[in-house]
Amino acid sequence: MPGNADPVVEPARHEAPARAVPKLLEVRNLRAGHGRTPLITDVSLELGAGETLALLGEEGVGKTLLMSTIAGLMRVSGGTIHLDGVAITGLDSARVCNLGVAMVPAGRQVFPALSVADNLKAGATIARARARAPELFERVYALFPKLAARRGQIAGTLSGGEQQLLAIGRCLMSAPRLVMLDEPTQGLAEPTRDEVYAVLAALRADGLAILLTESDEALALAFADRACVLADGRVRAVA
Repeated sequence: MPGNADPVVEPARHEAPARAVPKLLEVRNLRAGHGRTPLITDVSLELGAGETLALLGEEGVGKTLLMSTIAGLMRVSGGTIHLDGVAITGLDSARVCNLGVAMVPAGRQVFPALSVADNLKAGATIARARARAPELFERVYALFPKLAARRGQIAGTLSGGEQQLLAIGRCLMSAPRLVMLDEPTQGLAEPTRDEVYAVLAALRADGLAILLTESDEALALAFADRACVLADGRVRAVA
């Protein structure tokens, strides 16, 4: 019988390690609040492009404060905030917005004496959006046909639901990469609520990162990719 052949030794394979891709938003050990007493004492979270994160928790735990701090509207007293790997901790709101972060506050805060079109134009005044204004108008009107049909109408005469659509549309005129929405469907009739979430789904599919709060937690959980619960100044649970 022929002798056993020497085993074939495969050359070692050295696979290149996967390159770590930074999350679009990274918040680490954030501390912030009103006055000397911080309401947020140690919050950490992260969010990638095309993801939605819902902030849950009882009223007054700091959900709105957290979003306002990320947006540069509140002072940071500790921790860090990074956008696409770049530190934005402590930057003012104009600079944060120009880097691609936009917030839709609760309460449908539109300019009631201006037309729909002028409200939208006000959202495109930052440097990153001015040159793209025609394209952004077209995008917003395609997402919200009601706004296109009422572009010349005074915003204060719109219904509450239409004003909320306008507030979201104005936010999108800044060409954001991250949109934060505080109670986006509060007080809205079901058809308008569905319209809002249909638009958010389209934006997420285009790669927009979304951070939101909702009083209807079941609605938020049904839409979001992940959720975190705030309590006692910290993230107490992640789902």
